[in-house]
Amino acid sequence: MRLIAPLLAAGLNLALAAGSALAAPAPSTPPVKEVSPVTVFPKTDAPKVVRTYPAAGQAMSAGVLVVSVTFDQSMLKTGFDFGPAADGETPRCLKTPRLLDDNKTFVLLCTTEPHKSYALTFNAKPEGGFENVAEHRAERSTLAFSTTDGDGPRDIHEAMKAANLREIDMPIQDAPQRRDGNAGP
Repeated sequence: MRLIAPLLAAGLNLALAAGSALAAPAPSTPPVKEVSPVTVFPKTDAPKVVRTYPAAGQAMSAGVLVVSVTFDQSMLKTGFDFGPAADGETPRCLKTPRLLDDNKTFVLLCTTEPHKSYALTFNAKPEGGFENVAEHRAERSTLAFSTTDGDGPRDIHEAMKAANLREIDMPIQDAPQRRDGNAGP
């Protein structure tokens, strides 16, 4: 009995230890943290013009022209600022450019005359204008180009082909609906 009692005690201790290990509570999981509904945009550099049509300094035939300006970042379609520049005349253009589906390229329908120097500025005004989706204002830039003769595109479709644009890239769009239900500003 003397030998059995210590063995029995050791076995009971082992069983109790195993039982307590089994009965130990599972480690608690950290509480679920709620995520804010606010979208945070990383700090980005100001958008820059990376391509234009016509290219800076390009000499081209006069006529109907679709000016395009492409930025290095996705842009807001609601803001734009283009206007005259000191390097030449301002081409006759529609009032509002259109942002294409790449979200980086704006197109603007204009007309030009033969043997002229033209120039446009982008974001010349101190506020507003072209901004990226994080509402960072694009750097100011200038596009200067010239025309040679009047044998260029005569309609919008020829101008789009010259600018390597697709039909879906039409530089004009329907006017947005006003609050009173009519089209226009």
